[in-house]
Amino acid sequence: MSELATVEAGLGLTFRDKTLLLRALTHRSYINENPNSPLEDNERLEFLGDAVLDFVTAEYLYHRFPEMDEGQLTSLRSALVRTETLARFASEMDLDQFIYMGRGEEESGGRTRPAIMCGCYEALIGAFYLDQGLDAIKTFIIQVIKPVAQHIVQNETNKDAKSRLQELSQGHRQVTPTYRTISEQGPDHSKEFTVAAIVGGEIYGLGVGRSKQVAAQAAAQAALERLDREILEEAIPDAEEE
Repeated sequence: MSELATVEAGLGLTFRDKTLLLRALTHRSYINENPNSPLEDNERLEFLGDAVLDFVTAEYLYHRFPEMDEGQLTSLRSALVRTETLARFASEMDLDQFIYMGRGEEESGGRTRPAIMCGCYEALIGAFYLDQGLDAIKTFIIQVIKPVAQHIVQNETNKDAKSRLQELSQGHRQVTPTYRTISEQGPDHSKEFTVAAIVGGEIYGLGVGRSKQVAAQAAAQAALERLDREILEEAIPDAEEE
């Protein structure tokens, strides 16, 4: 239990039921390599934590931004709970250091894989909710998402990337972007999709998300950044000639 005390200190959380914390930190690859272990993997807690995150985030945004319509709230919530964002939250609390995972998974870079980091973060949310209730987990979630939500709103980074990419692509390349699902991974309750944004027959950006829609938005954002760079580079010689 001294090891768990170190984990709790690192995460800034204290659990009454330490078995919940252990389960939240146990990736299925550890169980696969240690079939006699008394531990359970964290996928059921991940399922619960995903739902808790969605609810708490939606409620917070509903009250915090009364001027936003349903579409804007949905877009902002998606930006806050997408795989990359949750993986970043997990990294900021050094969650990767505490995950129990199989040696093969670890050697293949599992500790820095966004899907694993995101899943473990969601499992931790689910475990803390079961351990201490809704009020405690709301306090934890809101203190994490509050500054990020404000940053997104101020910088308007939650705008519909697909719409902006279409406008830019049609205006400068005279083509309409298309999207293709490259892969689907994970169990049914926690799938991870990889989607490609294609401009003029070429892959301009890849995005990963817990739904095809979220992955497509991430792919569009990546494509936007590349297209913006290309347009800028094309404009530089013109400016020099003038």
